[in-house]
Amino acid sequence: MNRELYLTECPRDAMQGIATFIPTEKKVQYLNHLLSLGFDRLDFGSFVSEKAIPQLKDTRDVLEKLIESETKLLAIVANERGADEALIHDRIEFIGYPFSINNTFQLRNTGKSIEESLVVLESIQKKTEAKNKKLVVYLSMAFGNPYNEIWNEEIATALSQRLANEFGISEIMMSDTIGSATPESIHQLFKASQSLSNCAVGAHLHSRYDNAMVKIQSAFDNGCRRFDGAFGGFGGCPMAKDELVGNMPTELLLQFSETVLRDSRVSSEAILETLQLSSQTMNH
Repeated sequence: MNRELYLTECPRDAMQGIATFIPTEKKVQYLNHLLSLGFDRLDFGSFVSEKAIPQLKDTRDVLEKLIESETKLLAIVANERGADEALIHDRIEFIGYPFSINNTFQLRNTGKSIEESLVVLESIQKKTEAKNKKLVVYLSMAFGNPYNEIWNEEIATALSQRLANEFGISEIMMSDTIGSATPESIHQLFKASQSLSNCAVGAHLHSRYDNAMVKIQSAFDNGCRRFDGAFGGFGGCPMAKDELVGNMPTELLLQFSETVLRDSRVSSEAILETLQLSSQTMNH
């Protein structure tokens, strides 16, 4: 899949904040449909505490029923136990670990401070490399936070540089956990991130429909070629704050790919079908 944009579809992120449990078979049906569309990567599930994210308690069962596909599978973990379990499965090629530039959120999300989480990250990185898999760090609160704590692009870039140089992290997704990013802040951060020559940097943006496209354009104009999204813009981080801001709508990323890059990755018919299936799955 040699394309200008590297796209990850994130149904895990879309599902995790939904209160009522989505039946396993319904999840499997939707995920298998997504696996047939040709995305580069699928963020399909999470090996985390059932108490923390009850919606994803069936990730192991779901994994066993997924079809073969060229699309690579990514699973999110929040600690070493989760990483150990995810690394058992050959199908999973990418491990995602949320690492916040904001200490308050890191404590809320993983129960550990930033410095404590660096120890965990180092251990997970070594285990992942030993299994010939890849660790993707999601730099949470990369565009600001709701806790009135200091943020700027220099903080995010300096931490990213540390993760790349000291821990060998080769992919970092700048994550707009609460949908606070603006085209201006996206411009500033991705322009600054161009200094990370030894690390691929992508965008995991949460956004509303009305300003999503300008955010995609701003990231792209400043060198970003890796994007996460979720059909219908469903999702949001339940650990961040009470009001969830959904994921970047995948259909808009595909529209950008077609109109700006002249690359029709998914047919318009398949997009409409997927949007209907997404709505049926999330609203079950």
